[in-house]
Amino acid sequence: MSQLVHKTLKVFHTVKYLKPQQLFYQLYYRINKLKYKECLPSGFAKWEWQGPRLNEQSILDESTVIFLNEEGKLEQSSDWNCQTKTKLWLYNLHYFDDLSSRDYSNRTQTHYSLINKWIDENPPCTGNGWEPYPTSLRLVNWVKWCSVQSCVEHHVFKSMLEQALVLEQQLEYHILGNHLFANAKALVFVGSYLEGSVADSLLKLGLKLLNQELEEQFLDDGAHFELSPMYHEILLWDLLELIDLAKTSNNYSLMLHLNYWVAIAKKALCWLSSMLHPDEEISFFNDAAIGIAAKPKDIFSYANKLGINYLRAESVLVTNSESGYSRVQNDKYTLLFDHANVGPDYLPGHAHADTLSFELSVDLQRFFVNSGTSLYGVSNERLRQRSTLAHNTVVVCEQNSSEVWSGFRVARRAYAKLLKAEQNASGVVLSASHDGYKRLKPKVIHTRTIEAKEAEIIITDSLSHHSKAVFNLHIHPDVMVEPLDNKTLELKCSSQTVVLTSSHELFVEKSTWHPEFGKSIENNKISIPFSDSQLITKIKVI
Repeated sequence: MSQLVHKTLKVFHTVKYLKPQQLFYQLYYRINKLKYKECLPSGFAKWEWQGPRLNEQSILDESTVIFLNEEGKLEQSSDWNCQTKTKLWLYNLHYFDDLSSRDYSNRTQTHYSLINKWIDENPPCTGNGWEPYPTSLRLVNWVKWCSVQSCVEHHVFKSMLEQALVLEQQLEYHILGNHLFANAKALVFVGSYLEGSVADSLLKLGLKLLNQELEEQFLDDGAHFELSPMYHEILLWDLLELIDLAKTSNNYSLMLHLNYWVAIAKKALCWLSSMLHPDEEISFFNDAAIGIAAKPKDIFSYANKLGINYLRAESVLVTNSESGYSRVQNDKYTLLFDHANVGPDYLPGHAHADTLSFELSVDLQRFFVNSGTSLYGVSNERLRQRSTLAHNTVVVCEQNSSEVWSGFRVARRAYAKLLKAEQNASGVVLSASHDGYKRLKPKVIHTRTIEAKEAEIIITDSLSHHSKAVFNLHIHPDVMVEPLDNKTLELKCSSQTVVLTSSHELFVEKSTWHPEFGKSIENNKISIPFSDSQLITKIKVI
């Protein structure tokens, strides 16, 4: 097949899943020019934001900043759109998250200076800072910061209202998902803080959009529908802040929706608790990294502060059937199993080709880890981190289970089916299959069965047709790997020991693990090639 035909088919299999609304707004925003309108609010509300401020310091001084573990300078106006920085780094520059950092009050004058610098050096509707997503996050941070200042000059309020009016013209209907939710949250914050008819209309629009998206984006089992634990944290924190805003402002329009928001938050908190390792951090399925969202313990603490009573997932077997994740937890280990689809078909941008992968902790130590996420953008490394190869599952014919491509695209994708999830006297049995390799010749269905006993896990991988295939397992960097024979490895970390035995010959290779953006840590990877259509792997906790 020629490269042109292959690329055309890939684009077709990507675009065919999009909603007509997305296609329309992709075109509309390309031809529609943003209109900047000067507007001054009539006043501002007198409430003060008392919610948690947990971000790490990212503004070191008026000219030095650090985002995603990378330092940068802000010395001239062009630095707001520096050509040598990644898009994500520049977005972070425009978020102003430092205004919501733990020690934000120590840098009031620096913050005020940078707010004025942003207004002066970012002409309306020009550059990264005026794009809808960074505008949304910045507006929320500015509102929270302004609400606790003794004096803020009116030109800052004027800028906030004008930014919100530009945001209103480019709400992210072409993307949807967490982006549109962030847009709605920003309109609600601005509309409930600033006063006047324009602010009131923004609040009305924000609430309408917000409630539509809450119904769409949070599944019945509590998961955010993009199926990334990291984005689930982000959206859940957004929801908690909206609940806090309603209570703090006592705004009548917000209070009308409070019970609905709390009910969704309760389920979302329960789901988050089911997706954590014993170290109280998230599992790495789809785009996920530590340090971007609030820590789970801080999310639970915030919910408690808001008086939200929720149930934590504590049973031996937890199956989130709608989102597609199961957890097995006993006194020795915690296993998390992915039998999910890539997410909503029209929005798989944060999906990885990780279907039927798993992660495993022994006591408090992670042993088997998916590779994580250290960067966005378009690069070979981004593709590798999204690939099936980078996860604890089976690669068939050197293909990805779902056709991830570019930075945030997926063409043909795997659909998973949970076949069994039951607990019995000897432990738990989980079984699921996916059809992501049905595009191969012959068509291949991958079925994985996990028997989780008290101190042993037996993983049986079956292929419907014998094909060239490899089961990859990624080991946490702190875990030492010692071969015992060509089918057996001993894995050690501190006082924990695991013995892995395969029905097939196995090999230890070098790889990398990415627990945070901007971080790559060397680790070991186990590769087990299939010699027939079935492979059995036993993991024994000593």
